[in-house]
Parts: sequence; structure tokens; C-alpha cells
Amino acid sequence: MNVPAIVLITGDDDTLVTEAVRAAVEAALGDEDRSLALEELTEEEYRTEDHFEVARLVDAAQTPPFLTERRVVVGRHLGRFGDKDSVAPLVAYLADPLDSTALIVVWEKGHVPVQQRLNPVPKSLLEAVDSAGGDIRKTAVGRGREGEQWLDERIAAGPVDLDRPARALVSRRLGEDRAAVVPLLETLAAVFGTGTELTASDVEPFLGSGGDVAPWDLTDAIDAGDVPKALDCLSRMMGAGGRHPLAITAALNGHYGRLLRLDGSGIRDQAGAADALGVKGFPAKKALAASRRLGGERIARAVRLLAAADLDLRGRSAWPQELVAEVLVARLASLSRS
Repeated sequence: MNVPAIVLITGDDDTLVTEAVRAAVEAALGDEDRSLALEELTEEEYRTEDHFEVARLVDAAQTPPFLTERRVVVGRHLGRFGDKDSVAPLVAYLADPLDSTALIVVWEKGHVPVQQRLNPVPKSLLEAVDSAGGDIRKTAVGRGREGEQWLDERIAAGPVDLDRPARALVSRRLGEDRAAVVPLLETLAAVFGTGTELTASDVEPFLGSGGDVAPWDLTDAIDAGDVPKALDCLSRMMGAGGRHPLAITAALNGHYGRLLRLDGSGIRDQAGAADALGVKGFPAKKALAASRRLGGERIARAVRLLAAADLDLRGRSAWPQELVAEVLVARLASLSRS
């Protein structure tokens, strides 16, 4: 079996990274005894008194196997190392890697302390992986249509067969949390059996209250005057998305600010709207259509509703903040219907 000297897995979604690591480890182990052949290191093994060093991982990679033909070494949380100097020992190792070691490096965020941003992989490491004949596996869902296509492909290749309504339900309920389809499909296969054909009613009990959605899903529902959908989007943004009501009203202020900028401007086409708003493509077209549909009077009313809600969220009202946000969104969506 041809096992690459190194596999570099990148990504910031824990579900997808875990899936990729599991697949890489299983492929590298083959028939080897996991308890003897596998060694996994985390950020705790790289920690010194005041910083992190990759030397411990390199030492593990250079260790010959014992009672097995191959060692599989997994290095987690390599996203701790974000510059050329910090990964230099690993780059040096890859110039002459040990034939008996299958090295799996996971470029992901550290947790202790929490790493807010994932550092990019240094160019020197990417080049070293390529020179060593390694694999670079990117785990990412993508956004917008790219994310929808990814979800469609994962469902189609999944261990159970979902009919069209079931697929639509999964897509709608997961929202932006598309990576959650991975454990969902595994659960469905465990419950119903691999290859089983499932309907929406079969799937719905396993979907919970729904994942996060993008801010434009909320504004699209509001602009369409769809009060139930707008409230559902709001609930998911505050629940699964963990967004504070003030963050949501800030996004809504930006949306209506763009509509206000277009109102009365005389702009009649997408190109003009894009220039005026500093955005490109479909978002400019949507903003222009929404501005025309609402008109100046209702846009001004929406801005007043937002201003009042902002004061209520900052302590003027005794209402719970979630209720203030719900009433605001319902009023804005109703305004689009009138």
C-alpha cells in the first residue's frame, strides 16, 4: 500500500477536520495494530514555558516503529505555528522523511488558550509537503452556491438515500451549519440501516431546532414580507448562531442604510447600484429591487423602528432583548407586505 510520507489537513470546522483525520489515520494504519503503531500529539505536547515548539512532533516522526512495520504520527493543532521559523524543524524533516513513518499534520486552531484566528500555512511548509510527495487535503464547505453544491454532493454520496423533500428539509434546517450533515447522515445510517430510503418525516426528528443562517437569509425573508420565515431565521441566528440581538440590529441597520442610499438616487440598474454601494453582483441587484419596492416612506419607517429597537436593547425597555428583536423583525417584515 502506498502511504504518503505526510498528509496535511487544513480547516477550521471541527466536524470536517475530525472526519478527514479519521479517514487519513485508517488509510495509513492499514492492518497495523492501532495501540502500537499510532501516536497522536496535541498542543499540550508542543508547549514549553512560554511558547509552542514543533520539535516534539519531529522527534515522534523520526522514531522507528516497534513491533510494527509502520508508525502513524498525528500532529494536531499545528495552526499554532504561523510563520516560517516556527515550522522550520518540520520542513527540515520533510527533506528526508523516515520511510517507516506516516505523518498526518492537522492545521487547525489551538484550544488552550483559545486561538481566535487560524494562521495561514507557511509557504515553506506547503512546498516541503509537495516536495516530499505528500497530500494537502482542505476541509471546507464554502459559502453561498458553493456551500449548497457541497451539501448536495455529501447527501448524494451519503450512507442513506434521502428523497427530494427530505433533502430540501435538511438543507433548510441546517442553514449555514452545513457540516452538521456529516454526523446527521451517520446517525441516520445507524438508526435506519445503510442504503435505506428516507422521507422528510423520517429525517425531521433528527434535525433539532435548526442551525445558523446567514444574515442575508434574514434580510431576504424580511424584504419578501415573510414574517414566519424571518422570525425563524432570527431565532436560529440567536440560538445556533450565538449572535447577540445588537449584532443582528447592526446588520439590519447596514441593510436599510443601503436601501436608503439608493432611494431617490435615480439609479436604475445593477451596475449603478454596485458603484453606489461598493458591492458587486447579485447583492446590488437585490438592494436596488428592495429599495424600489419599499419606497422612501417605508424605508424611513424601517429606520425609525431600528433606532427605537436599538434604544430598547440598550436598556430603555424592560422587555427581554430577544423579544425586542423578535418584535422588530416582525414589524419590518410586515412593513414589506403593506
